[in-house]
Amino acid sequence: MDNINALPPASRGGIDHIGDVLAFVRVADAQSFTVAAERLGLSRSAVGKCISRLEQSLGARLLHRSTRNVSLSDEGRLFYEHAQRILSEVDNAADAMASRKQAPRGRLRIDLPVSLGRLHIMPLLREYLRRWPGVEADVSFSDDYTDLVREGIDVAIRLGGDVDSRLVRKVLAPHRLITCAAPQYLDRHGVPATPEDLGRHQAIAFTHAGALVPWRFLVNGQERNAQVAGRLRMGNTEALRDAALAGDGIVQVGAFLVGDDLRAGRLKPVLESAAPAGAPVCAVYPHRRHLAPKVRVLIDEIAARWSAGAPWADCANPPRA
Repeated sequence: MDNINALPPASRGGIDHIGDVLAFVRVADAQSFTVAAERLGLSRSAVGKCISRLEQSLGARLLHRSTRNVSLSDEGRLFYEHAQRILSEVDNAADAMASRKQAPRGRLRIDLPVSLGRLHIMPLLREYLRRWPGVEADVSFSDDYTDLVREGIDVAIRLGGDVDSRLVRKVLAPHRLITCAAPQYLDRHGVPATPEDLGRHQAIAFTHAGALVPWRFLVNGQERNAQVAGRLRMGNTEALRDAALAGDGIVQVGAFLVGDDLRAGRLKPVLESAAPAGAPVCAVYPHRRHLAPKVRVLIDEIAARWSAGAPWADCANPPRA
């Protein structure tokens, strides 16, 4: 940022040249007009003019000058703190623009939910790797919220996201839970009209960390949890889907998991009027001032692919028999 001649004057009043601010900071750092001039590639007199112009704009003396040294005045110390932040933001803006021109490269560490990752993210990631041969990917799968900062993860794809000031969350697509069953099960046992009717049905329950995960419903405009218990309880959502397809009972799973089955009529949604809004699919990454191209481009490509609707977006409207 030390090319002072490349810095344009401001268009409004006050400080007219950001280059004057740069010259002031360099003089304050070096405590010397001569050293600052050498670092800036200017003459000593040109640096002196920058400081004089800045002091005139601010209406304050910033530097005490003598034949042997240069020191900050009280006003100069105050302005120096702000000037450093100003120049830092200018540098950051330049870095951000430069990073957008760089091709993705390097090692990408990405954490994915088990089923959503395998079914919907991995095909996009494989395309991304074919398009950007300078990137290599280490992929982990977990339905827990891995500590990205502690584990050194570049980006995670999650349903929703925990509140963590260290992380940035970007929504990629809407998502919701679907309560559904196979047609043959509903033919035998009937269709539940309300969440309370589930007590008379076989619920195939999902367990996580040894505990039953409650089902969620919208009741009188309020989201409520419903504890369901059936003869079959499993800790893998794809196994739940397989059991539902076999006619073993009713499941509540993510739309991303059963979209194709609903469209094909292999599963039928139930209790649609009580379906709550679900947590969106998000990209989550550690808060950094500039996002590495390998991460930014991947997120942008997924968002662009899903901009017209995620693969499960129309699963609420399966074909009628």
